[in-house]
Amino acid sequence: MAFGQFNGLGGRSGKPMNAMSDINVTPMVDVMLVLLVIFIIAAPLLNHAVKLDLPKANAEVLVKQANMVSISFAADGKVYWDADLLDLKGVEERLAVASKLPVQPEIVLRADKDTRFEIIAKVMASAQTLGLTKVGFATSPEAPSAPVKQGSAKP
Repeated sequence: MAFGQFNGLGGRSGKPMNAMSDINVTPMVDVMLVLLVIFIIAAPLLNHAVKLDLPKANAEVLVKQANMVSISFAADGKVYWDADLLDLKGVEERLAVASKLPVQPEIVLRADKDTRFEIIAKVMASAQTLGLTKVGFATSPEAPSAPVKQGSAKP
């Protein structure tokens, strides 16, 4: 036979052939270690690849209530309490007064897309330390998409 004998003899040596029962795992371990190293190097690079263009969302229009405070953040860093221009210290003082009211006011944060998050985070941290838990973000509604025209049948 051209490809060896199947009669139980091991080719030219004349020794009986036995089935190989061992699996060589060394190549598999090598491949797994290489993949592990690749993932360890690539994982930190994946966290910085997110680009955001906020805020736009589909949400119901928020109706102004009596116990609602609106804090607005302009792109140039100015902070407004409802319509009053304040610095961060003034906002913290008003948050302290609001935290002592018998009914906790709802705080709505309205931020421009280009506002630095650091300013928003400081106001949120002040509200949290004072015990104000009703804090939300306001977004502008998305532009309505063009209505889908359905096929019209002519009579």
